[in-house]
Amino acid sequence: MNKTSESRQKRTALITGAASGIGYQLTQIFARHNYNLVLVDKNEQKLTEIIDEFPQKFGISVKTFVKDLSIPTSPEEIFTELQQESIKIDVLVNNAGFGTYGVFNETDLTIELQMLQVNMVSLTHLTKLFLKDMVEQNYGKILNVASAAAFQPGPLMAVYFATKAYVLSFSEAIANELEGTGVSVTVLCPGPTASEFQQTAAMEDSKIASVNRMMDTETVARIGYRGLMKNKTVVVPGMRNKILTESIRFTPRNLVTKVVRSMHELKKNR
Repeated sequence: MNKTSESRQKRTALITGAASGIGYQLTQIFARHNYNLVLVDKNEQKLTEIIDEFPQKFGISVKTFVKDLSIPTSPEEIFTELQQESIKIDVLVNNAGFGTYGVFNETDLTIELQMLQVNMVSLTHLTKLFLKDMVEQNYGKILNVASAAAFQPGPLMAVYFATKAYVLSFSEAIANELEGTGVSVTVLCPGPTASEFQQTAAMEDSKIASVNRMMDTETVARIGYRGLMKNKTVVVPGMRNKILTESIRFTPRNLVTKVVRSMHELKKNR
């Protein structure tokens, strides 16, 4: 078999939020498993570094989009360009997302509207656009990155928690709809993870950000990838996180909300 035939047989993964955190770790994992990559992120410098390194290191092709997914037209622009270049997406990883911290009455509405667009609307838009081809070809995988936050309300991060609840519910619903089509949907729900998330959300001084038992992004990404390949619907990395998300179902809702509020409050000055 010649190299051209081998290249045609390679599958292609599209990953959003690919320049850092869990997204970057997933990018490396897919590259090591011989996937061609389509990467989306706002960080042009990091995407350029990946283009310079990955094709030679892993023997794959890499295409990048420097896009801000808080702009409503971005998903359609990505999809249209890939259609024009006849690039078929076999795996869609909706990883891009961010959070904000603070009392809802005092937080920045503009940032929250951008977060809604990235965490929910663009995720839904990209899924809608690429899913049709996956169903037609009887093969495809979708990995939506939610959070353990999806399982309960989140005072002091009210909008962020709500967006992740949407991602979980949406993913579980369409996973059911797609049974028997050859297309699987997996939703990854990590607990607190050591990444740039806390800094971006301006919550470095909260109690939960000082937890020493945060999982690292590489471990979370590896567990997510394995779950995706096994066609699991919901993946919660880490035994501690699994126990916590399960116990929530049997705990009074108002108590859960109070506990989450306590975890997110600022550390008291010594």
